[in-house]
Amino acid sequence: MPPKRHLTARRVRLGAELRRLREATGMKAREAAALLGADAVQISQIESGVAGVSGERVRRLASHYDCTDDGLIQALVAMAADRTRGWWEEYRGVLPAVFLDVAELEHHATFLQEVVITHVPGLLQTADYARAVYSYVSPGLPTSELEPRVEHRMRRRTAIEGEGPTPYETTVHEFALRIRVADRKVARTQLQEILAQIERGHATVRVVPVDQDGFAGAGASMMYVGGPLAQLDTGLRDAPTGTAFIDAEPQLKRLRTLLRRVEKATLDPSASRDFIHRLAKEL
Repeated sequence: MPPKRHLTARRVRLGAELRRLREATGMKAREAAALLGADAVQISQIESGVAGVSGERVRRLASHYDCTDDGLIQALVAMAADRTRGWWEEYRGVLPAVFLDVAELEHHATFLQEVVITHVPGLLQTADYARAVYSYVSPGLPTSELEPRVEHRMRRRTAIEGEGPTPYETTVHEFALRIRVADRKVARTQLQEILAQIERGHATVRVVPVDQDGFAGAGASMMYVGGPLAQLDTGLRDAPTGTAFIDAEPQLKRLRTLLRRVEKATLDPSASRDFIHRLAKEL
């Protein structure tokens, strides 16, 4: 297939999985290319996500790589065949590509788990809250750039609110709930929105209270995105250069361990709901 104009995290992940399968056999790219009647450049483009690949070729490569995991092969074929042009594509060229990649990951996720320490989770933010955050972290953004960011953040909610919503569980620190990114009215409305999402069944929320002993997870903010099978899970963490997408199993294992550690410091969902309700009444 010809090279694609736009790289996406999903296509890059498909290529990475095919590369892992090839490298596990000790096969060189040129050897894999010969089996397809292609050249090493084409294999390199497929594995880097620059070029697409058909489901048929995925099956052929998996066969040559001695992969006998039918579940993994089916999942990779589905990724190769996916031609979804989601709502996020409307923002291509308007917002940084990472915004689109996150929305696409959420759209295809089988479950979402998130830990947020300093802000209300993006999937639960109100427009006014999001606008205040974007205005602060990117001062001087013109309206033509600020408003698409806010709109995109609101539309991401379709992952947890739409038809066949994705199970979503988030842990948020009390500090994030108390910090006023704008004013008292915005803060109160934001807490009420979180409670509404809980009541609608769109989110399971756990709170880490500020007086919790033994919580050293100030840098624990992350999202864990469930794939069609565990091998295709993805982790997202903030990095100095932007959002880092994690797909290596040792790193994913560390993220799962961190999720369990953070959860031990939280109130249960029922107590967390009551806690947020009390905070809202204080405002």
